[in-house]
Amino acid sequence: MKEQTKEQECLINKVCVPCMGGVPPLTEDVVQRYLKELGNKWSLNKQGHLHREYIFTNFMDSMNFANKIAELAEKEAHHPDLTIAWGKCVVEMWTHKINGLTQSDFVLAAKIEKLAHDPF
Repeated sequence: MKEQTKEQECLINKVCVPCMGGVPPLTEDVVQRYLKELGNKWSLNKQGHLHREYIFTNFMDSMNFANKIAELAEKEAHHPDLTIAWGKCVVEMWTHKINGLTQSDFVLAAKIEKLAHDPF
């Protein structure tokens, strides 16, 4: 299991804050800094959303991981889009209210990354 970086720990220890709108999305500099903190497997897709594909050896492991993400998302009150297929779970996330990225998107991504390293 890979150790979490100090930066990832900082994100993991934060809580997601619901966005009520009216706030600007993160600047490109902040987005790039947070992306670096998450590690090199998270990226931005063409819509500017956080994106990560997790690979598994079978469908049930993909589904179990998605269920763990669902539990975490409910606890954090921040819900990513999930795509489940045989051997993979794709996570896409952004703050819908502002159609951009906020710190909470990166906080949830760091917590999902930690889930991926915990046995389920």
